Amino acid sequence: MKVHLVKKQSIRDFASSRVGAAKPLGLWLTAIKYADWNAPADIRATFGSADLLGQGTSRVVFNIGGNKFRLIATYYFGEANVHLFVKWIGTHSEYERLCYQEKQYTVGKY
Repeated sequence: MKVHLVKKQSIRDFASSRVGAAKPLGLWLTAIKYADWNAPADIRATFGSADLLGQGTSRVVFNIGGNKFRLIATYYFGEANVHLFVKWIGTHSEYERLCYQEKQYTVGKY
């Protein structure tokens, strides 16, 4: 199924505000555009470094730009599309702070 990305503008805004983020996020957006997912395992097949979070959250963490940036999204497999909702974008160190506070499961900045 094709991926319907919700909050693409948040990614573009982040990419334009952070040095070195535009190119790797652009590559990530291109991969999403052509992705064909039918199950969570397909997310890992497209992005080998993606982490599927547990605790029944349906969240995935994408490592972007050689692990310089992280993007947290919630996924939902619908009848015709996979809906991918952007929840948070930041640097690797900002993500580590989220994890230290155990907020990676609940953050919803966007």
